[in-house]
Amino acid sequence: GIQYLIEQQLLSSDLQEIAKFLHKGEGLNKTAIGDFLGGRDPTNIQILQAFVACHQFANLNLVQALRQFLWSFRLPGEAQKIDRMMEAFANWYCKCNPGVFQSTDTCYILSFSIIMLNTSLHNPNVKDKPPFERFVSINRGIDNGADLPEELLKNLFESIKNEPFSIPEDDGNDLTHTFFNPSREGWLLKLGKGRDRLPLAPLSPLPSCLPSQISPRSPLSIPKPSISTVLPLLRNCFELFNPNCKGQKIKACKTDGDGKVVEGKHQSYKISAATPAERDEWIEAIRTSITQDPFYDLVSARKKKIANK
Repeated sequence: GIQYLIEQQLLSSDLQEIAKFLHKGEGLNKTAIGDFLGGRDPTNIQILQAFVACHQFANLNLVQALRQFLWSFRLPGEAQKIDRMMEAFANWYCKCNPGVFQSTDTCYILSFSIIMLNTSLHNPNVKDKPPFERFVSINRGIDNGADLPEELLKNLFESIKNEPFSIPEDDGNDLTHTFFNPSREGWLLKLGKGRDRLPLAPLSPLPSCLPSQISPRSPLSIPKPSISTVLPLLRNCFELFNPNCKGQKIKACKTDGDGKVVEGKHQSYKISAATPAERDEWIEAIRTSITQDPFYDLVSARKKKIANK
C-alpha cells in the first residue's frame, strides 16, 4: 500500500515522511501499522525508529510514555516483532529522559513488567491480583544489578491500577482479512452444524491481555486451549475447549447468512476429519498457531543478558 502511494506521488519515498504518515494514522488500520513496523527488513527498521521518534516522551514517566506509544498502533503477536518495537521504544525513551535508568535494558524490562501488570490487574480471568510488593519483587536488580527506587515503582503501579491501558480497537476489516486469508483451511465436520469450512489463522498472544477491549482475532482461537481426541461417537475427532475457564466462549468468528463476519458463541468445538492423518495435521496446525504470551520469554532473556554483564 505504501509503495502504491509513492508510485502515485501521494506519499514521499523519504523514510521520515513515511513514518510521519503512519504516526498520523488517519484512516489506517492500526493492526496493519504494527505488523509493518515490526518487519525485519532494514527499511522497516529505519521507519520504525523514525516512527518512535515522532513521539514526545520527554518528562513523561514510563507509564505515560507507554500509553502514548501503544495507542499509536497495535502490537503484533510475533515475539521477534514485539522485541524490535519495544527495543526501539526503550532506546528513544532513554534518549528523551537521560539519567532515569542506567541502561536501555532496564527500561525494556520495566516496560514489559508494566504491560504484564496491566494484564494481571485488569483481565477478569486473572483471579490472583498482584499486590505492589510482588511488582517490586519481580523488578529487583534490573537496573544494572541495582534496585529501582520504590517511589518510582509505586507511582507506576498506582497509575496502571487506577487506569488500564487503552488499546486501539480493530475496525472490523482486520477480522475479515484474517478470516479469508488463513494459514490452513479445509473441510471438516462440526458436531451440530453439518459440514463447515473452518479456516485456521495464526493467533496473536497480546489480545488475551485485555479481552474485554479487543475483538476476536482468529476463526479458531482460545488462550491455551486443550485438544481432546477422545470422542467415541465420532470418527477421527478432536475437540477445542478451555479447561481453565469453564463456560468461557472460544474466541471465534464466522459468516452469517448475509456474508458478514460475526463473532461465534460456542464454548467448545467438536470436529471430525476424514482420516486420522488429517485429524493429526489439523491438531498440529492449531497447536502451532496457539502461542504462549511472549512477554515472559523476552523479559527472561533480557534479565539473563544483564546478569551476564
